[in-house]
Amino acid sequence: MASTTQVNGDLNNTEVLRKAKEFRPDPTYDGRSLAINENEDDIAIRSKYRPFLQREDVAKSDWVAQLELSPVLKMVEADLEQSGGDRLKVLVLFGSMRSRSYSRLLAFECARILFRLGCDVRVFDPSGLPMKDDVQHDHEKVQELRNLSKWSDGHIWISPEQHGILTAVFKNQIDWIPLSTGSVRPTQGRTLAIAQVSGGSQSFNTVNALRILGRWMRMFTIPNQSSVPKAYTQFTDILDPASTSDEAYVAAEGGSRLLPSGNRDRLVDCMEEFVKYTIIMRQHFDLFNDRFSERSEREAKRVKAEEAEGKKMEKEEAGQEGNAKSMASAGVVNGIDVQGI
Repeated sequence: MASTTQVNGDLNNTEVLRKAKEFRPDPTYDGRSLAINENEDDIAIRSKYRPFLQREDVAKSDWVAQLELSPVLKMVEADLEQSGGDRLKVLVLFGSMRSRSYSRLLAFECARILFRLGCDVRVFDPSGLPMKDDVQHDHEKVQELRNLSKWSDGHIWISPEQHGILTAVFKNQIDWIPLSTGSVRPTQGRTLAIAQVSGGSQSFNTVNALRILGRWMRMFTIPNQSSVPKAYTQFTDILDPASTSDEAYVAAEGGSRLLPSGNRDRLVDCMEEFVKYTIIMRQHFDLFNDRFSERSEREAKRVKAEEAEGKKMEKEEAGQEGNAKSMASAGVVNGIDVQGI
């Protein structure tokens, strides 16, 4: 019998790896989209929260439309059928208000992938959001952000890296989302995918910080993440559709699009993984919101309330009994029954 001893030992512990199932592309899903049809979409929502949408001729042929996504498309299709058409609700946040914001451009690419995968995607514009304070909780933009967070099943967070960390524009948005609002936790139990863009070389400072933020907000942050270095080299030029021929516009996929690279592939990986986790997590949302410490606290309050209610009832019964005795002895004076005299 041949020896199974390895010369240098199993340095990477590969012997314990599970054999992964191989998912092969299904050609019936080539070019397939589960996106919300324009005729079925809410006009106001589409206008305000879906700035990432391209002209129909571009959307049908761009790089997102050509992605091989059959395994996750099948999963989404089954989830839509099981849930009666209840789409995954995804909030996308980005961290820059520059006219050509690369975090916004990356957020739009994420949104396009998710939209094709059947998600109800809404991108929040941080313009006009006041700096976090203790006064402006009723501000229109603050309430808009909080309502979107409560509405969502998951978030996509994308921030530039500035001075080695995430931007104030992005952090301000998270600071306005409370950990709890009454009995509602706007982020707990939701999934999160994170990405960053950098002006310089590869860095992971910002995604690491976003991962800490996600944990603090009680969200499930997917294992994968995306970091795009030298972002100014990763996107195509801006195009003005009014001064560009239709043929050139379609060929350029509308302009300001993420160029082919390993960075783009990793972004697709993240969005695909995010959808898979969100489908699984959403089915057990209440279960993942349940905690031992909170159950114990609720039970202690319930027992205390029951004891207080019991004492109150005993006191009321004692009072009623005392009144009955007083009424029964009201017709007796010095031991003589004077009733009827």
